[in-house]
Amino acid sequence: MTASSIPPFLSVIIPTLNESAHIDDVLQDLSHGDATEVIVADGGSRDTTIEQAAAHNVRICQGLAGRARQMNQGAALARGTILFFLHADSRLPAGFDRVIRRTLDAAHVAAGAFSLGIDADYGKMRMVAYWANLRSRYLGMPYGDQGLFLKAVRFHQCGGFPELPIMEDFAMMQRLRKTGRIVTVRERLYTSPRRWRRLGVLRTTLTNQAIIAGYLLGVPADRLSRWYRQSRRLDRPHSPCRTGDDA
Repeated sequence: MTASSIPPFLSVIIPTLNESAHIDDVLQDLSHGDATEVIVADGGSRDTTIEQAAAHNVRICQGLAGRARQMNQGAALARGTILFFLHADSRLPAGFDRVIRRTLDAAHVAAGAFSLGIDADYGKMRMVAYWANLRSRYLGMPYGDQGLFLKAVRFHQCGGFPELPIMEDFAMMQRLRKTGRIVTVRERLYTSPRRWRRLGVLRTTLTNQAIIAGYLLGVPADRLSRWYRQSRRLDRPHSPCRTGDDA
């Protein structure tokens, strides 16, 4: 293989917090990528997430919880020229690495994401995914559960993820849209339906839209984060446990 035929090195960064139920599946998917390193950026898991990740021979970094902080920490360690930020409850399409490289080869592309699929076969979930993909394609505003990818140099030039307690992916896309196109590819990345199942499709959707509206109206991110966590606790008033959604 000549130097010109070696694909650009791809660093995959996965923020985790108590993701033992999902981490093995996503790491197995990632094992099929070429010229790829995987960094699990853990925020203090109390389950077996770290031990399971270590069994896959990936790089692991540990620090304080907070998804933006964890992703930035992973990015600081990454050796790749391309960064791919991925949630732990994702399932990847075949050839994901080739799709990422091909997308970022195009001129004026600032970042990309996959189309959203939700790993549940019923109508309400398909409708959620349909509207999410319309928003992502036509407004250039994909969210983190679609898998966000961009060149490392662009990530560092824009200062990384704003270390907000919520809406870090939305804020990052707002920055990147000023520098080029945000592309949503047709290939689907499937995410767990756990948060929709926990609160219900309608309540989850309304909560998400209220958080976005509050952010755009200038409500401080700390306050939005408290609102979001309170909305979730209403459904689980007696459970003190944090889940992977908190990462």
